[in-house]
Amino acid sequence: MQALPPIQIRQATPPDAPALAEILHESFVEYEALYTQEAFAATAPNADQILTRMREGPVWLASREAEVLGTVAAVMKGESAYVRGMAVLPGARGSGVGARLLAQVEHWASDRGCRRILLGTTPFLHAEIQLYQRSGFRRTDEGPHELFGTPLFTMEKDILRRE
Repeated sequence: MQALPPIQIRQATPPDAPALAEILHESFVEYEALYTQEAFAATAPNADQILTRMREGPVWLASREAEVLGTVAAVMKGESAYVRGMAVLPGARGSGVGARLLAQVEHWASDRGCRRILLGTTPFLHAEIQLYQRSGFRRTDEGPHELFGTPLFTMEKDILRRE
């Protein structure tokens, strides 16, 4: 059996925004009924909203050859990095894409002197929560505790600063 080509991670550029919006939508649409309408719109932003995120912090995409598989964004919040817009297409789940994207954010955060990474997630994203836990994240009592009426909780990971 031939090995798959490696997963590539690169920083997204403005022309990638429509593809990233599609990844976010496709990755979360199966859970749409569990979100309020406003929370789903915030979770699966459109291309214009992705462009705004690109101005606020880096957005990365994961691909294998020409196929885009996932995305993640990060933004600074005080002395911490905040993960947002993490999504892996359903067909690529379990392939290591999510772990690679989280590692990219950790590397970026460490280079900026962050001591921790934060993320918010919903309690019904069970497989994603397991990925975060395997990657060293733990649940905290920090808010926010909802997104437009959809329950949320915060997870954090302490990281070592790169010198």
